Amino acid sequence: MLDKDNIHRRIETPDMKDYGVYLAVDRLLECQKPLADLCTPDELQFQIVHQVEELWMKLIAFTLTEIDGHMAAGETMRVLSLFDRVNRIMRLMTDQLSLLETMSPFDYQSIRLLLGNGSGQESPGFQLLLTLPQPLWARYKAAYLDVAGRSVADVYDTGYRHDEAYMVAEAMVEYDEQFQLFRAHHIQLIHRSIGMGSKSLKGRPVELLDAGMRHRFFPELWDVRAAMTDRWGAQYGVKRDSISGASAAGHGSGL
Repeated sequence: MLDKDNIHRRIETPDMKDYGVYLAVDRLLECQKPLADLCTPDELQFQIVHQVEELWMKLIAFTLTEIDGHMAAGETMRVLSLFDRVNRIMRLMTDQLSLLETMSPFDYQSIRLLLGNGSGQESPGFQLLLTLPQPLWARYKAAYLDVAGRSVADVYDTGYRHDEAYMVAEAMVEYDEQFQLFRAHHIQLIHRSIGMGSKSLKGRPVELLDAGMRHRFFPELWDVRAAMTDRWGAQYGVKRDSISGASAAGHGSGL
């Protein structure tokens, strides 16, 4: 049988050798509440998941700043490899949220009472990340479009070459998409834990979070797809002839 008191003691007073010292494990483990003070055993998971998310967002913000510098230097391969890193982190962040689905709504209410007026929308890392796409887009335009006298339409359609400007743009689209998927998963987590009909801790309807989920960091990179589709569609009309010879409902809708 496990000796609960002994294990808790070893968790909170780790044996610090070189590896632990380098990672500051003792200080890291002190970032959670003392185990004896947890309002429910699930509170430890709640704190750790959200603290890890903050660490990942710290790394994303740091890496996006590095990407900006490599764009300015014309180092496209480094830009692409770092965007790959950022996008992998975003997937990890989204996957980690599923851990919170193992917590019952009943247990979450005990934790929620300890948050004061706080909510995930106040996350320092999240708020920082929201400020970075606009200057990153300005850097992309300066480094890949303006200097070559090109537009987004040139990159994707009229002057399409699957070149560096296209590859970086698609990496940015991937980041945008992964960030919005993270938001969407968070919305579903709220559905599961407190319900969308409830009020937030600030008294506002939780449905307000949906507005943020529809946001796009790089709207120009999304809008060009609709513009291209409409332009290409004009070549054969709004409705297309069926290729099967059938006239079933829905055929020829142009979708």
